[in-house]
Amino acid sequence: MGKLQEFDITFTNNKVVYSPGESISGCVKITCSGSMKYIAIKVNCLGSCGVSTKMNDTSWMLEEQYFSSTLSVADKGTLPAGEHSFPFQFPIPASVPTSYEGPFGKISYRVRAGIDTPRFSKDYKAQRPFYLLNLLNLNEVPEIEQPSCAVVTKKFNYLLVKTGTLMLKTRSDLRGYTPGQVIQLATEIHNKSGKDTGYVLASLVQKVTYKVKRPLIDLRTIAEVEGAGVKAGKHAEWREQIIVPPLPQSALTGCSLIDIDYFIQVSLKSPEVVVTLPIFIGNIAVNLTTSRPMPPHPGTPLGAMSSPCHGGVVPSAPPAEEDPDSELGAGGLASEEIPTKSHSQQDPSGQPATVSPSAFGYASGLSTPQGQRSAAAASDGSAALFCVSTGATIPFFTEGNATPVPTSCSLILPPEYSRWDFPPEPPPTYEESCSSNNSSFNR
Repeated sequence: MGKLQEFDITFTNNKVVYSPGESISGCVKITCSGSMKYIAIKVNCLGSCGVSTKMNDTSWMLEEQYFSSTLSVADKGTLPAGEHSFPFQFPIPASVPTSYEGPFGKISYRVRAGIDTPRFSKDYKAQRPFYLLNLLNLNEVPEIEQPSCAVVTKKFNYLLVKTGTLMLKTRSDLRGYTPGQVIQLATEIHNKSGKDTGYVLASLVQKVTYKVKRPLIDLRTIAEVEGAGVKAGKHAEWREQIIVPPLPQSALTGCSLIDIDYFIQVSLKSPEVVVTLPIFIGNIAVNLTTSRPMPPHPGTPLGAMSSPCHGGVVPSAPPAEEDPDSELGAGGLASEEIPTKSHSQQDPSGQPATVSPSAFGYASGLSTPQGQRSAAAASDGSAALFCVSTGATIPFFTEGNATPVPTSCSLILPPEYSRWDFPPEPPPTYEESCSSNNSSFNR
C-alpha cells in the first residue's frame, strides 16, 4: 500500500466564519506516494454544544446537536500516486447559535473527513473547525435605545438612632452595545448622613449559565472603574466610561444549554449599597435615528442628562472645575465631582485605551464584519482586536485569499473573577429593575 503524504481539508477562499443559512464549501486534499486502496472517502459537517461540571472537560454531561451531514465523495477504489482533490458543500441551517467556548462548555462546528481502508489497514481521519456567527441585531430588542436607570435608598440606624439616609442612582446612555463602543455611566450619590462613604466601584460583569443538572454559573468582572468616596452631608456626581471589549453576544439564540447575560453593577462600600443595570451585547449597533448630543458637562445634574453618543470617547476624562454655586433640588445639597482613582482599561502611565467603535462591531445594514482587515493591516497592528480570555471565540481574521491571521487584544483588563456556583443575587430583569427603583433597606 502506498504511503499517505497529505490528508487535509481546505475551505473555499480560506473562509472560516459563516452565517446561518450559508453553505460551507471546500475540498479534501490527498497526496500519496504510491497507489492506495480505499473502501470509501467520506466528509461530515457537524455542529454541537456540550456542557460539563468540570473545567475543560470534553466528556460532556449534557450535549445537543444542531446538525450533522455526511457526504461520500468517493466509493470503493484505488488512489494512484499523486495529488487528489475531492470537493464538498454543506448547507448550514438557519437557526444555529454563535460559536462559543467557555471553561465548562462550548458550541463548536467542524468538518471531518475519513478514508476507510480495507481490513487490517489503517484508517485515516482529518478535521478542521469553522465558526458560526448568528448576528444579534440590537435594534430588535425593545427600548434598547433608551437610557437604563436604577436607584436605591438606604436608611442608617445605629443603636436604634436614625443617623440619616443615602441615595445611589446610576444611569447608562443605552441598554445595548457592540464591542468597541463606549458605555457612558453617570452616578449620583446623596449622602444625607454624618458619616463618609467608602469608595464607589462600577463594573462590567459577564454571567454565563451552564445548564447542567444543577446549573453552574460563572461570573466574571470584565472591566471596572473605581471612584473616591463621598463626605458626610454631601451630594456628589461621578461620570465614567467603559469600553466594551471583544465579547460573545448576549443570549446565544438557538442554544438551550448555555446562556450569556451582561450587566453593569455600581456599588458603594461602607455602607454596602448596590444597583444593577442589565445590558445587551450584540453585533449590530443601535441605530439612533435622531441626533444625540455629546456627553454633558460634568456639572450637569443627572436629571437633565440626555443620552450621549458613543463615538470618539476614551475613559477617565478629567473632571471639569466644580461650580460652587450649582445646587440640586433634592435637599439643596451642593454638587461635588467624584474623582476617579483607577480604571482597568488604562495602562500604568494613566493613558486610556483608545479603540475605534468600528473595530469590532457591525454597522446596521451590513452583512460583513467591519472588524476584518487585509493581511497587510494585520501585520502592522491595525487589524481588529480579539480577546480569547473573555470568551469571544469568533476570530477577526483577515479576508480574501490570504492566510487567516488572528490578532491580539490590546485592552488592559482586570483579573477574571469567577464564581463557579450560584451567585448570591442574580442580576434582575429590566422589569424587576424598573419596579424596584425606590427600594429602602435597614441596616
